[in-house]
Amino acid sequence: MALVWGPRRHPQVLLANRAPKAGRPDVVPHLPGMVVVEDISKKLLQAQLIDENALQKAALQQKTAGGSLTGNLVKIGAVTEEKLLEFLGKLYGCAPIDLMGFEPDPALTRLLPGDVATKFMALPVSRSGRKLVVAMANPSNIFALDDIKFITGYEVEPRVASEAAVKKALDRAYDSAGTMADVMKGFEDDLAVVEEDDTAENEGIGQMDEAPIVKLVNSLISDAVRKGASDIHIEPYEKTMRVRFRIDGALQEMMAPPYKFKAAITSRLKIMADLDIAERRVPQDGRIKIKVLNRTIDLRVSSLPTIFGEKIVMRILDKTNLNVDLERLGFEPASMKEFLAAILNPYGMVLVTGPTGSGKTTSLYSALSRVNTPNVNVMTAEDPVEYNLDGINQVLVNDSVGLSFAAALKAFLRQDPNIIMVGEIRDIDTASIATKAALTGHLVLSTLHTNDAPSAIGRLIDMGIEPFLVASSVNLVLAQRLVRKVCLHCKKATELTDEILSELQLTREEANGASILEGQGCVECNNNGYRGRAGVYEVMTITPPLRELILQRASAIEIKRTAVEGGMLTLRRDALQKLRRGITSVEEVLKETAADKM
Repeated sequence: MALVWGPRRHPQVLLANRAPKAGRPDVVPHLPGMVVVEDISKKLLQAQLIDENALQKAALQQKTAGGSLTGNLVKIGAVTEEKLLEFLGKLYGCAPIDLMGFEPDPALTRLLPGDVATKFMALPVSRSGRKLVVAMANPSNIFALDDIKFITGYEVEPRVASEAAVKKALDRAYDSAGTMADVMKGFEDDLAVVEEDDTAENEGIGQMDEAPIVKLVNSLISDAVRKGASDIHIEPYEKTMRVRFRIDGALQEMMAPPYKFKAAITSRLKIMADLDIAERRVPQDGRIKIKVLNRTIDLRVSSLPTIFGEKIVMRILDKTNLNVDLERLGFEPASMKEFLAAILNPYGMVLVTGPTGSGKTTSLYSALSRVNTPNVNVMTAEDPVEYNLDGINQVLVNDSVGLSFAAALKAFLRQDPNIIMVGEIRDIDTASIATKAALTGHLVLSTLHTNDAPSAIGRLIDMGIEPFLVASSVNLVLAQRLVRKVCLHCKKATELTDEILSELQLTREEANGASILEGQGCVECNNNGYRGRAGVYEVMTITPPLRELILQRASAIEIKRTAVEGGMLTLRRDALQKLRRGITSVEEVLKETAADKM
């Protein structure tokens, strides 16, 4: 039977009908005038936009966290988005297009199905007569252009954009879960047929249509991932429900689902996390692995019985957000030099301290990525294992079967390790074994919960480790916090009053020439004035004078004073450096370093 195609063909039939071409669409034949993805790194080197060192870092980031090579080059700061876009325009010989702040037109996105758009990394952006302007990561892919032309029925005019920008725009344009507004509209329609009685809330998901529940849950997760949230909180109250996202360390209220669906939403999430939906009296923990916005996301799910129902908190583990490049974490040059010297030492202990959510795990993973080479054996004991790192032997601690941090450490020492990472030193057993390992030729990395670096010394001694062992084994203590960065799209200069200067312990002379900024709130930052976070670090190298103080059981205040005299930047001083450069705001400095005024 002969098939006659009109100007608009069904994409799946069309792509199946056409002659297959090896490797499409990820790797296309290298035809004359065509640019292959693999050539871009060479071209960037030839144009001297990057160097070999930057290329290696981007390749490591790509191997660890995924994404494209060019996207990771931008992420590690090797090249700016603007310079990359200009370079791509010259490389492909077509006009570049900036997708920053671009809002997709639903009428245009309907012309090209989402799976085809994602496959070709192409997005329709405007239309004039029979001409369709399409933003593409690789506008030299003639097969993509040909298919888009046949699918849409328009003449295609390609414009080049960076792969990261196209991916963001595609996420906005083709959200499989639908918008929150659409989902809530569906809920409102369903509510009209739900009886207004008290039994409905206990009947669970089986008593009502599952479709809106599934849509809502999927929409919540995809919306959280898109906004870069680290946690989702679903909280039941007496007559209401509340959903909040933790974005850049701060909780933001996002929506209030209909109260009648409380039990159904909870049940849906517990089913996804493989939890017991019939058990509502005790806390439960589970995991969800789900594909959201074309990337695989891990969710750690915790349910907690409250007086009005179960509260659900989901920690989002998105590997693409993992930054393992030490240079991008925000260390000052002198602090970075000291930290690198400590982790490149063949033996000794490096401790990272700070409260929960201060970025300790990221710092440790970044350090491990730097020292992870084929000629060393790296072993970690973690609770939980948040991200998988290639070339590193990661062990999940499980106290219920006797695999504690201390037990894992004992086993590690029989595995011929060079570098050991312990998720947290919680007790005397773990501290004792870690100290002995550091003294017997192993590099040990671990975390403690203390407010600053000097307090970590006292914590180890309080646990029962002798001062002479602490002085001999610890090479460096790193204390850290995370401050929110001022949004670049709505930043505005501000003046420092005498009252604020006094609170910051700054003189007017010290503040002169500083770029003090604050965010006004815009679409890009969800009207918060902040977007992204930067690390604030206190790096204390254990020098001979400090070793003497440790042997004398000196107080944390004495140790801190001596360390500052030796050149250590305190958390407050490091935060002030970032304030002067316009990275963060006065509010963030005062909030995150309130306990550190030396």
